[in-house]
Amino acid sequence: MTSWLAIALTFFLFADANVPSLTRLRSRSVPLADFPMTPEIPMLPADLSADQEGKAEAQPQTQTKAATLRPESRLALVRYVSGEFARALKPLPAGKDGFLLRAGQPFDQQALDRAVTRRGAAVNTGDSAQITRLEFRQHDIVIDINGGGRVKKRWRDRLHMEIGGVPTVRSSTQEGAAPGLQPGMGSTIFLDFGKPLPDLTPAELKQLLAPLLDFSKQHSAAVQWYDTLPPAMKQAIKDRRAEVGMDREMVVAAIGKPERKVRERDAEGNEIEDWIYGQPPSKTIFVRFQGDHVTSVKQFPQ
Repeated sequence: MTSWLAIALTFFLFADANVPSLTRLRSRSVPLADFPMTPEIPMLPADLSADQEGKAEAQPQTQTKAATLRPESRLALVRYVSGEFARALKPLPAGKDGFLLRAGQPFDQQALDRAVTRRGAAVNTGDSAQITRLEFRQHDIVIDINGGGRVKKRWRDRLHMEIGGVPTVRSSTQEGAAPGLQPGMGSTIFLDFGKPLPDLTPAELKQLLAPLLDFSKQHSAAVQWYDTLPPAMKQAIKDRRAEVGMDREMVVAAIGKPERKVRERDAEGNEIEDWIYGQPPSKTIFVRFQGDHVTSVKQFPQ
């Protein structure tokens, strides 16, 4: 009787067993993935001309195109387009209304002619034009040329003072304006996409402005900066490594922005700052600054 009872219990246990759940008790062998690095915004643009390729390493293109403008793409546009010089291919109208350029549509020459006739030309054909400001809105990018055609006055710019009975007026020059370029004295382009801003590279934005501005024969500000560096620093940036003696801008150009920053004081009371790339136990790089320059670079594991 006892043996039959044991056999019956054994049968019910096997019938009720959850085989898939038993397989989950086995240990799984999963390799440790490297810690993802912060999205890098290279200092030098990827669209260098052929005669500049020997001076700076071209950056790889993004594999997948995002539907809307990513934060890192916006920063790259500001870095590579704002401040750049171009040659004006057509006259650009003055005034706050500027010129509406529709992305992906045929260029409207008649609309440009009407705007220039009505408001006058702030930039003439063949003039040197500088991108002095980019403003990103929901469906368009506002591009100021040579200071832009808009004047944004603040309340303190309208203050009137009297000194010795003589009225004085504050200067209306805006802070941050490029030397010699006064806000309101240039032109403004409203680049309209008719939808949320798509993801763009600096080369693509310059191509959209190609009916009005020619960037091809102008020396990029980023390349000008790179050309001023010592040969050893140029090579380090091309090799994607941080070196002792670099400043913060050079480090960002070489290996991008850090994931974390730590500030403290050393034993002598000097203020130091560590830039940390990666996370242990994966590959981690510690770049230490004292003042404005790198004093040590350490990598773990070696």
